[in-house]
Amino acid sequence: MTKLFLSLHVLAAILAVGPVTVAASMFPSALRRAHGGSGGGDALGTLRLLHRICRVYAALGLAVPVFGFATAGSLGVLGDTWLIVSVILTAGAAAVLTLLVVPAQGRELSALVEGAGTGTGAGAGVATGAESVAHAAGRLAMATGVFNLLWATVTVLMIVRPGSTTGA
Repeated sequence: MTKLFLSLHVLAAILAVGPVTVAASMFPSALRRAHGGSGGGDALGTLRLLHRICRVYAALGLAVPVFGFATAGSLGVLGDTWLIVSVILTAGAAAVLTLLVVPAQGRELSALVEGAGTGTGAGAGVATGAESVAHAAGRLAMATGVFNLLWATVTVLMIVRPGSTTGA
């Protein structure tokens, strides 16, 4: 069963977390292009697609820790330090994605849609001017970078497993 759980865990990580990291990383530059008018008619559609990918695959990403816990349980490593640190970092990555990245994408997308008819980008707490858009895109890029760095750290811990006695 361990090999099955491990295979499902790795596949879930690749198929669910991978698209989120790419789509979330692409969103800030697509936001700048959409506000700058250089994105063409597809700029809004691109932002909607990237935001949808982040929302849907974030939900699918719940399978990663589920299969991870099943794998850890079958290996008998639930109390190992490397796993506990990985769980904490995974929770942190999930919090950054669900509390910072996805809501900020939604706010900026809504503001762009609302402002499409007026050219003002209406809405409280959202970017409207060129400088505000740059700051919003920068904050979004920073939060996405933190999310990606957390997942990269978890990946390294899963591979290296410092102090593990189950083989490497």
